Amino acid sequence: MISTFRTLPAAETLANLPALPDAQVVDGLLFEELRQFKHKIIVLDDDPTGVQTVHGVSVYTDWTAESIEAGFKEEQPMFFILTNSRGFTSEETRQVHEDIAATIQQVSDQLHQPFILISRGDSTLRGHYPLETEVLRQTLEQQSNRYHDGEIIMPFFQEGGRYTIENVHYVLEEETLVPAGQTEFAKDRTFGYAASHLGEWAEEKSNGVFQADDVVSLSLADLRQLNLDQLVDQLMNVHDFNKIIINATDYVDVKVATIALIRAMNAGKRFMFRTAAAFTKVIGGVTNRPLLTKKELISGNGHGGLIMIGSHVKKTTEQLEELKTCPFIHFIEFDVHLVLFPDKFREEIKRIITTTERLIQSGQTVAVYTKRERLDLGDNQQENELKLSIQISDAVTSIVSRLHVRPSYIIAKGGITSSDIGTTGLQVKRATVAGQIKPGIPVWITGEESKFPNLTYVIFPGNVGSKTTLREVAETLHT
Repeated sequence: MISTFRTLPAAETLANLPALPDAQVVDGLLFEELRQFKHKIIVLDDDPTGVQTVHGVSVYTDWTAESIEAGFKEEQPMFFILTNSRGFTSEETRQVHEDIAATIQQVSDQLHQPFILISRGDSTLRGHYPLETEVLRQTLEQQSNRYHDGEIIMPFFQEGGRYTIENVHYVLEEETLVPAGQTEFAKDRTFGYAASHLGEWAEEKSNGVFQADDVVSLSLADLRQLNLDQLVDQLMNVHDFNKIIINATDYVDVKVATIALIRAMNAGKRFMFRTAAAFTKVIGGVTNRPLLTKKELISGNGHGGLIMIGSHVKKTTEQLEELKTCPFIHFIEFDVHLVLFPDKFREEIKRIITTTERLIQSGQTVAVYTKRERLDLGDNQQENELKLSIQISDAVTSIVSRLHVRPSYIIAKGGITSSDIGTTGLQVKRATVAGQIKPGIPVWITGEESKFPNLTYVIFPGNVGSKTTLREVAETLHT
């Protein structure tokens, strides 16, 4: 049975939670634990937005043994592998995660370097769950004969207004905390769900294999009272890949949970992680840094920028309408419904490329956006719709891959869109995360092997920011 939860006033609810502990005390404890944690941290990112909170780390866009070994040998304790699995079918996802896990275990054995795996997923609970972590777990256990005791579920992401309170996950919409199961994200045609309680969500997504009543929960009260012995005891008693929910409304909660997790892992416990982007920042020991500026990102070549908008969530459409108030941008609508008519679709792609290239070379910034009405084939057509969406994403990507003129920057809106443009359109094999241009909006600097080396590539998630944030990012790079 799926429980129902009411919406909550955000300010009042957050203000009435248990008081946070002293941040300096927590930071000191965390520093000592991270110093003693000798595992390489490998983050498998189901789209490029998982680097929303970090800087100075590498992102690899393939999972060859060479790339994984290079990541292991970096001085940084953490590296990312971009799988883009949210754009895959279930079978493709299974095969990719089997391959990645087997290669990681092989490289780990060769280098005698232990590791943990974080399956970084959407903070609004979409994606191939529990398929990804189950495949990773099964493959690693077959390869190593070492068993995972539990799975950490932590979708908290403060920058995007995603909070977990009493095991219920909420999405901040204006001044209201809305249970995740009641948001537009829960109605996703491919990855939809009904539950807001994370235990019930795990039961729902696993088709009852996992029972919500079995969940282990790290409460806000214990986290904020620094009941570390109690928290560690809870973790030490987890077995049989049971689910552990981390409640959090502040980064301090994540830090305290991380201290307890490291203590349990150093005592021999083994966990798989399904988290949003906040946890990767904390476990990776990534420091805060100011938002990136135009001076840091744009060297200037006289060409215009390029903005590619593919996401269809409500927030992206609102942001697009606000972006249209920018007088320095030329807008081109891409009629993606023509994907049903291959000849017309090819002509549409050619029109957009020709126009875009001419305008960028003349110094004009161009925004190409996909038609806002979603392609709907009707009920029971989710798999076919996903395949068509991949064709559309390939077409959007081809606009970048066929450019001959280097834009002064590229902004890609939407997770799948930004992944495909980065890996296929720009041919990036390894990028460096420069930081964020706005909270939750990361920037890659493309590698020397890419189509446009050292290009500023802004990865703008579909569901992040306010109505004005996309316009503000464009203005930052223009003014």
